[in-house]
Amino acid sequence: MAIESMTGFARAAGTAGVHGWAWEIRSVNGRGLDLRVRVPPGFEALAEAARKHLSAAFARGTLHVNLAVTSDAGPPRPRVNETVLSALLQAIERLPPAAGISPPSYDGLLGIRGVVEFADEAQDVLGAVEAPALVGLEAAALSLKDARSAEGRALEAIVQGHLETIARLAAEAEAHPARSSEAIRARIAQQVETLLGANSGFDAQRLHQEAALIAVRADIREEIDRLHAHVAALRELLAKGGPIGRKLDFLAQEFGREASTLCAKANDPGLSRIGLELRTVVDQLREQVQNVE
Repeated sequence: MAIESMTGFARAAGTAGVHGWAWEIRSVNGRGLDLRVRVPPGFEALAEAARKHLSAAFARGTLHVNLAVTSDAGPPRPRVNETVLSALLQAIERLPPAAGISPPSYDGLLGIRGVVEFADEAQDVLGAVEAPALVGLEAAALSLKDARSAEGRALEAIVQGHLETIARLAAEAEAHPARSSEAIRARIAQQVETLLGANSGFDAQRLHQEAALIAVRADIREEIDRLHAHVAALRELLAKGGPIGRKLDFLAQEFGREASTLCAKANDPGLSRIGLELRTVVDQLREQVQNVE
């Protein structure tokens, strides 16, 4: 399974008679899955359908989802509520005649609230566009997945390049002459001599402790082993694919810790150069994996 990016854009549009609809989905980075859906008033059912469908299709990212609906149906159409009008006329007939009062006219009756209604345009439009708009939503989601997959392939190539550089630098550090036992003994002897020169009152036990501490600080075997292990773990994750962005980010942090420790323990210009280059590549790696789903 390939990896996906969290960035992408998709659009799907169509018509249903005199009504038009268009979905637009813009996806950016996010810690989890954050769906921000906007639909016109009266189309909340489509918003809920969008949330349900996109939640099943994507694992991470902030998705800005917008539905636009247009109509050429013209202004709202009035409708006379004949039931209400008939009830009013019957009630008027039952009233006793009143002197000086003219019988009601239609224009007066039509002005009474509830006699004249306007069709609920939103419901009419929803009924017309709901089915094709849902099909369009699925198409937009597939298009967005394709866009994120294409971006994911490009990201994977970049991450693989950084990974190979890290593996090469770890191997260089492991084989560096400064790691040889002779070089380490020479550095320890030089630092012990510096300690003795600074304070001739060191006793044998204290001197042994300082030498042992210097030897531990000079050994980067543990950091190199962990770098090799992290390289293997990252390769395994990339081979597995899927929504692995969080795990990649965690490994990038681990790479950073090992590179920083290697720099601190290098005590040699050549190893320091390798450590600094490692830190630079790891920073680039972490910047890229922030985009992975």
